[in-house]
Amino acid sequence: MRAVLRWVLRILLMLVLAAVVVGFWKREELQRLVAVNSLFSEEKIVHNFSNMDEAFLTIDLPRGNGPTSELSYGPGFDLPEGTDNWIEDRSVTSLLVMQDGQIRFEEYYLGTSPEDRRISWSVAKSYLSALFGILLAEGAIESLDDPVVKYAPSLAGTAYDGASIRNVLNMASGVTFNEDYFDPNSDINRMGRVVALGGELDDFAASLQDTFATPGETWQYVSIDTHVIGMVIRGATGRSVTELLTEKIIQPLGLEYDGYYVTDGAGVAFVLGGLNFTTRDFARFGQMILQNGEYDGQQLVPSEWIAESVLPSAPTAAGKIGYGYQWWIPLGAHEGEFLARGVYGQYIYFDQPRGVLIVTTGADRQFRDPGINEENIEMFRKIAQSL
Repeated sequence: MRAVLRWVLRILLMLVLAAVVVGFWKREELQRLVAVNSLFSEEKIVHNFSNMDEAFLTIDLPRGNGPTSELSYGPGFDLPEGTDNWIEDRSVTSLLVMQDGQIRFEEYYLGTSPEDRRISWSVAKSYLSALFGILLAEGAIESLDDPVVKYAPSLAGTAYDGASIRNVLNMASGVTFNEDYFDPNSDINRMGRVVALGGELDDFAASLQDTFATPGETWQYVSIDTHVIGMVIRGATGRSVTELLTEKIIQPLGLEYDGYYVTDGAGVAFVLGGLNFTTRDFARFGQMILQNGEYDGQQLVPSEWIAESVLPSAPTAAGKIGYGYQWWIPLGAHEGEFLARGVYGQYIYFDQPRGVLIVTTGADRQFRDPGINEENIEMFRKIAQSL
C-alpha cells in the first residue's frame, strides 16, 4: 500500500513539475490570455485601454525626429446643455473639440491624462483606408475591382475567393463572421484569443470558409475584412503596414508622441483595431482628413480618395447608418459629415462645412445598448452647432 502511495505521490509531483515548466515556458502567453479575459471588466477597463502594451505584443509607430505640429488654442466655449451627463453616462475618458484647426475644448476624465496613449479599436480601420488611398494613387494597387486574391494569394479557396477589394472595403464581402463582443465563442473573440496567444491573423483569415451572401450584395460589419485589406497592402507593396503608415502618414503629421500597433504573433499589425495614440495625436490625423488630406502644406492623402471613401457606397439597409470605405456616414448626414468609430466609445467626428473635428475616447461598457450610437452622434452635432 505504501509503495502504491509513493508512486501516486511521484506521479503527482511529476505533473506539478510539468505544469510549472509549461507555465514558465508559456508564461507570457498565459499572462496575455488572462489580460484579454479581463480586458473589459468594469474595474480594469479604463486602465487597460491606456496600457494595451501590457496585455499584447506591440510594434512602435515612431513619430520621427521632426518638429511637433502645433495645435493652437482658440477661444473657449460652453458645452451645450446635457454634455456633462453624457460624459458621465458614456464613461468618456477624453473629449477634444477643434474648429478651424484650433482647440476649442479639451478635457480628460476617469483618471486619464493627455499623455495616455489610448486604444482606438475600429477607428484604426479609417487610418488604413487613408493609407490604402495613398497606395492606390501611387499605383501599387491597380483597381478597387481587383480580386483580393490577386494580392493575397493565400486566400485562394477561402471564403474571400471571389470578393473584390471594393467589396471588402465596403464590409460587403459576404463572409460569415460573428462580431458579437459579448459572446465568448464569437469569431471576434476567437480572433482576440489568437492575437493574445501569439497566433497569426493571416492564418485565421484563411481559415474562414463560409459565406452568407454574394460579394457586394449585402452589408455586414466583418472586422476581419479590414485585416484582409492589410493583407492586400502587404502583398501589393512587399512592405508592412507599420512601415507604410509611419512613412506616409504618421511622421508627416508631426505627432507629439510615438504611437504603437497591437500585433499578432508574427509581428503583423492588428490593423482592424490595434492603433494607440494620444487624443491630440488622433486629432492631428483627424484634422488632416478634415482638410481633405492636406496637412502643414503637404497633400498626404489624395483629396479625391477622401471624398470617395466617405460616401455611403456600401449596400447598407435603408434607414440605417451608412458606410463607405471603412468610414461611417450618419443617418441624415449633410455633405462633409462622417465619422470613424470604435467599440466602447471611441470616435473621430467630422463636420467639414463647419470646420469642426471632435475626438472622444471612452470606456463605455453599454456602447451596444439600443440608441447609444445615435445618442453620441446627436451630442456631436449639438457640440458642432453650438460653436
